Amino acid sequence: MNRDLVLHDWLVAGIALAAGAAAGLLLRALLRWLGRHAERTRWRGDDIIVDALRTIAPGAALIAGAAVAATTLPLTARLSGFVNQSLTALLVLIATLSAARVVAGLVQSVAGARTGVAGSASIFVNITRIVVLVMGVLVALETLGVSIAPLVTALGVGGLAVALALQDTLANLFAGVHILASKTVQPGDYIRLTSGEEGYVVDINWRNTVVRNLSNNLVIIPNGRLARTNMTNFTQPEAQFSILVQVGVGYESDLEHVERVTLDVVDAVMTEVNGANPEHEGAVRFHTFADSRINFTVILGVGEFSDQYRIKHEFIKRLHQRFRAEGISIPAPTRTVALHQEDVQVSPSPPSSAHAPVPHQRESSPSASVSASASASASMLADSGR
Repeated sequence: MNRDLVLHDWLVAGIALAAGAAAGLLLRALLRWLGRHAERTRWRGDDIIVDALRTIAPGAALIAGAAVAATTLPLTARLSGFVNQSLTALLVLIATLSAARVVAGLVQSVAGARTGVAGSASIFVNITRIVVLVMGVLVALETLGVSIAPLVTALGVGGLAVALALQDTLANLFAGVHILASKTVQPGDYIRLTSGEEGYVVDINWRNTVVRNLSNNLVIIPNGRLARTNMTNFTQPEAQFSILVQVGVGYESDLEHVERVTLDVVDAVMTEVNGANPEHEGAVRFHTFADSRINFTVILGVGEFSDQYRIKHEFIKRLHQRFRAEGISIPAPTRTVALHQEDVQVSPSPPSSAHAPVPHQRESSPSASVSASASASASMLADSGR
């Protein structure tokens, strides 16, 4: 300090700080006005940029006011350099936070625009945010005069130890990056795994893939398992697909008439029901002479996977009503069972002595047993009369 502080120095420094604060408030009001106009545009990137500038612009104005105030004070060269370095490092950190917010928002916006849904691929968002923050911290340390070369070396050695300790976590991380980079699965796709899990992909983060099934529950699948298993993606290469409905009519039905009626119902469902594909051309294919009916398949078109249940529901209701109006029968399965009963003849028992019962006879008919008992009783009466 070359001289003592006087009231004039404090007054000038206070004015500089007040001017910086006023400029920050003015910039904040201006950016709020720009934010309202940015919300009217279709591009989401301008919203992200304006939102990030709301943080960096007022802070930069306040730091500029503090730097001007420091120059007006009679500080020593060493203290003045320390203040300037500190203010510069603080400005770098604020700019780093704003840049990380902008980059993460743009990555999330691009991911949402690619999938066409309100989904996100947070693995890319987190990676870009961490990279920007690490670079900003290193620049701030370099501004303060801290050598970052030993720090980078230590981080390299420590990173090797961390990589060995977190093999599963890193495997899931790189598996998630591979899944998104190969474009096999994107947020918003409807997938089904061979193990039975299925649903809409909500998010792919650094460790797991979040899937929301049709019952609105979340299924958490590790990225490594998702990369190794077989799956069916019902959204790629396109979300529209065909579904099959099995129908049967009686043998007395006119198949030409059945085909015309069924196609009329298909056309009505495709044009009137929400979720159907109006450009789909319905088809009827007879294929089986069954026990009590002639079976055929109806091919319907739907917009996406979850629409098939509503389309089947409406088609079956309308087809049943139309068949009843046209007199077309849908017979229930019937089966005729014939039972053949053979006459059972009872063979007479062999004659037996009146005084010698047959205790060892294994099989006898009721009539034979009664005859033997009557004969024994008559013999006993004759002996008693004598």
